[in-house]
Amino acid sequence: MRIDVITIFPGMFDAVLGESIIKLARQKRVVDINIIDLRLFSKDRHRKVDDKPFGGGPGMVMSAEPFFEAVNYIRRRTKDMRLKTRVMLLTPRGSTFNHDMAAKFAAYEHIVLLCGHYEGIDERVRGLVDEEVSIGDFVLTGGELPAMAVIDAVIRLLPGALGNEDSRKDESFSHGTLEYPHYTRPAEYMGKKVPEVLLSGDHEKIKKWRKKESSKVTKKRRPDLIK
Repeated sequence: MRIDVITIFPGMFDAVLGESIIKLARQKRVVDINIIDLRLFSKDRHRKVDDKPFGGGPGMVMSAEPFFEAVNYIRRRTKDMRLKTRVMLLTPRGSTFNHDMAAKFAAYEHIVLLCGHYEGIDERVRGLVDEEVSIGDFVLTGGELPAMAVIDAVIRLLPGALGNEDSRKDESFSHGTLEYPHYTRPAEYMGKKVPEVLLSGDHEKIKKWRKKESSKVTKKRRPDLIK
């Protein structure tokens, strides 16, 4: 899979992409991630990518031209790869990102993530976009953090990304419910004991207990997930 990110703050991605599962997935060539500086596609001598909004109002609006130039540059570079490209805009106006959406994105060959900033993006940029994505009903200073969340959620669903492929089978949302509780050594800590069933060695009983606990915690904390 290939992921291209267009941003005016490429340095924000260094730590996230250089650690943990994402780092390993890149090393194993499960995913190819490229961070592209939008300012390189500005024709302004000062590399400006924003301007005052028509009609007045506070803040600055990101210009359309650099985004079109950057996306066209990516399409030219990947033309010989014959990848099916999906362009996504990180925006509060988008569909709320969830596990099912991450699974859908993980099946794509190539995604391009557009990170907005300032007051917003020139509306004409939406002509480039296949999907608009939001990570929740709140406003951030830019699309970089949402892009990182999408990248992390998508990559861990790619075959070969995790050390143990069974790790994601019983995670929260993988079956439409939250995950069951986990315990490790010691078996007793500060007077609190690990449930006996987990120490029994009876895998069928453990499986039933986990399913029951998963249902219980989902009903308590996320009843909206119960169908």
